[in-house]
Amino acid sequence: MHHELSLITTIAAALGFGLIFGMLAVRLKLPALVGYLAAGVFIGPATPGFVADIGLASQLAEIGVMLLMFGVGLHFSLKDLLDVRRIALPGALLQIGVATGMGMALSWWWGWSLGAGIVFGLALSVASTVVLLRALEARGVLDSMNGRIAVGWLVVEDLVMVLVLVMLPALAGPLGGKGDAGLDLWPALGMTLLQVGGFIAFMLIVGRKVFPWFLWRVAKTASRELFTLAVIAAAVGIAYASSSLFGVSFALGAFFAGMVLRESELSHRAAEESLPLRDAFSVLFFVSVGMLFDPMVLVDNPLHVLGVVLVIVVGKSLAAFILVLALRYPLNTALTVSASLAQIGEFSFILAALGMQLGLLPELGQNLILAGAIISIALNPLVFSSIEPVQRWLGTQDHLMHLARRLERPADPLAELPMTTSREKLSNQVVLVGFGRVGRRIADDLTARGIHFVLAEQHRELVEQARQRGIPAVVGNAAEPAVLIQAHIHKAAMLVIATPDTFDVRKMVEIAKALNPSIRCVVRTHNDKEAELLRAETGGRVFVGEEELASSMTRHVLETLQEQKRA
Repeated sequence: MHHELSLITTIAAALGFGLIFGMLAVRLKLPALVGYLAAGVFIGPATPGFVADIGLASQLAEIGVMLLMFGVGLHFSLKDLLDVRRIALPGALLQIGVATGMGMALSWWWGWSLGAGIVFGLALSVASTVVLLRALEARGVLDSMNGRIAVGWLVVEDLVMVLVLVMLPALAGPLGGKGDAGLDLWPALGMTLLQVGGFIAFMLIVGRKVFPWFLWRVAKTASRELFTLAVIAAAVGIAYASSSLFGVSFALGAFFAGMVLRESELSHRAAEESLPLRDAFSVLFFVSVGMLFDPMVLVDNPLHVLGVVLVIVVGKSLAAFILVLALRYPLNTALTVSASLAQIGEFSFILAALGMQLGLLPELGQNLILAGAIISIALNPLVFSSIEPVQRWLGTQDHLMHLARRLERPADPLAELPMTTSREKLSNQVVLVGFGRVGRRIADDLTARGIHFVLAEQHRELVEQARQRGIPAVVGNAAEPAVLIQAHIHKAAMLVIATPDTFDVRKMVEIAKALNPSIRCVVRTHNDKEAELLRAETGGRVFVGEEELASSMTRHVLETLQEQKRA
C-alpha cells in the first residue's frame, strides 16, 4: 500500500472494523462501544495481521473529541456551568485529590517512584467527557440537572488537567524525571492561568458577539452545505486556535466554542448539522484507544490491572458518591455522578504519554492506564444501567437510607419553607414536584393565573432560583413524608408531579394520600406501559408526552379546519 494512502486506509479500516465489531457487540447484548474498542485492538500493533497508522488514528480521534465537546457546549450554557459551580468545583477538586491518593498508594505498593505515583494517580482521577456524553445522550438525561452537574464536574476536571499538563514539565526535574530543572514553577503556573483566563475572557466577551453573528450571516445564504461547513470550521478552528494562541486543550477550546455559539438562535440547527460527523469521529476515538492497548498486560500483570480497575470503578466512584451527599445533593444525583466518573479517557492518555516522555512513568504504567481505560469504558454502560436497581435496593435498606439522608441534608435551611410564606398560600394550594422544563412552564402558568402553589425540588440551585422569583419552595425528595409535610400537603387541593424521574412517583402519591385522602394527583411519564401502571396504582390523571403532543396538534388541526369552513 502506498504511503500517501495511509489516511484513507486508516479511516476505512477503523470505520469498517468498527461497524463489524460494533454489530457483533450489539448482537451479544453488549454496548456498541465495546465493539469499537475491540476493533481497535484487532487493527492495532499488538495483534498480528493488518496494522493501521496509530498516529493518524489518534489525530482523527482528536477531531472527534473536538466535535463532541463542541456539541456539549451547544447544550451547556455559561449559566448552566455557574448553576452547578457549588457542587462541580469543590466536588471535582476533592475527588481528584482522593483518586490521586489511591493511585499513588497503589504505585507505592508496587515500588514506583513518587513522580510515577503522582502521574499515575492523576491519570486515574480524570474521567472521559466523551464517554460521559455518550452515556447521558443514550439515556436522554444530558439536559437534566443531574446531566448538567456531571458535565460541569468533568469540565472542572478538564480545567485542572490543563494546569497539570503545564506544571508537570516544571516538576519533572525535582521528581526525578527529565524535566528542565531550571524551569521555575510559579512563573509557569502564572502564565498558564493568564492564558486560560485570557481565552475564557476572549470567548465570553468577543466570541459571544462575533461567532453567533457570523453563523447568522452564513445561514442567510440559504446554503445547507455552507452552514454545515461553518459549524464544523468553527468547532475545529476555534479549538485549534485556542490551543495555539492560549495553550488550552483542543477539547476545552471546542467546548467554549459551542458555549458561545449557543447564544445564537441557530444553535439547535448547528447541533443537528454536526451530529453525523460527531458520531462518526467518536467511533474513531474509541478505535484509536483500542489500538494503543497491549492485551499481554492482562496475562502478565492481572493483579495490577484488577487494582487499577477497582480504583477507577469502585474507589473514586464511592468517593464521589459520599462527596455529593455531603454537599447536600439527592441520592439520585450522587449515583449519577458516581457512574459518570467510573471510567477514564482522553486526558488519562495524554498524561500517561507526557509522563513517559518526561521519564516519570514506566511503560507498565501506561499499559495499566490503557487497560483500566478500556475495561472501565466497556463497563460504564453497565454501571449506568445499575443506577435504578441500586437506588431501589438502597430504598429497602432503612439504616443506609437514614445515613444517606443525614449526609444529604443536615439542618438544611432550604428544607423548610421560608417563615415569610403567608398562610393563605398554604391552603387549597397546588403542590408541584419538579422544577425542570415541564415544571417551570407549569409554575409560570399557575403564577400567571394567580393560583397558589408550593414547589418541592431535589436540586438546591433550582430551589434557590424559585425562591428568588418569590415561589415558596423546599428542597428534598417528595417521596419522603417530611418534604410533603413542609409543602403543607395536608391542606393542598392537588399534587402535580412534573419530574421526569418516575422512580418514586408511586411512593409520592401514596404518602400524599395518606396525609390528605381527598387530594387529586397529576403525573407525567414517557411511555404507555408506565402510564397504565401509574393509572392503575395511583388512580390519578397521567399524561404521556407523545400522547399529549398528538392531541394538541390534532385539536389545532380541527380548530383550523372549522375556522376555514366558517370563512
